[in-house]
Amino acid sequence: MPRSGLCPPGWVGLIALGGAVLATAPDERRARLVRAALRKDPTAVAGDAERLRELLPIGELLGPATLSYLAPDGLRPQPPTTVSTVQLPPTDPRLRDLESRAGEQDADEAGLEDLTSPVFTVLADDRAIAACGYRAWPFETAHLGVLTDPAHRGLGLAGHTAAASARHALAAGLLPQWRARVPASRRVAARLGFRELGTQVSAEVR
Repeated sequence: MPRSGLCPPGWVGLIALGGAVLATAPDERRARLVRAALRKDPTAVAGDAERLRELLPIGELLGPATLSYLAPDGLRPQPPTTVSTVQLPPTDPRLRDLESRAGEQDADEAGLEDLTSPVFTVLADDRAIAACGYRAWPFETAHLGVLTDPAHRGLGLAGHTAAASARHALAAGLLPQWRARVPASRRVAARLGFRELGTQVSAEVR
């Protein structure tokens, strides 16, 4: 699937979830390589970077990242706060400014431009300092993307905006999904009530 949204264009995407592995490849040659790797080790490929490099000829690698999900009644109450959020469209220039301050790697992971929901945003002096929304994925899944200005991290803003986004997704009958590569992001998800159920990895297979 050359246009799969599970990984960068031209890459291989692997998701391990509930004991099953979903794989996508950009062409038949690499699909054959992935199928052979899955036959050798159907579970390690999505969660073990070293094992994946043993099984496939890999250049760059993104992940593994943890996939967490929020049950319809699973959103936990958040600490009281005086901070409020506003809803912005994903195209709002204030979000582009936030991405610039956060850096390319974090901005790419959040993917604010690709969101299909309103972006729940905390503003300070009309500048976006934290934002979260979601992109509608197949099977009624809402993939959350959250981004916080590095100068305002550690203040609970990620959880505040993510809680608002998760409530919006649940009200729409969607399953909120959280992808995390760093421990701090995983802790935010856990405080919200997300449960870790799988892993995802993207690989540039030569």
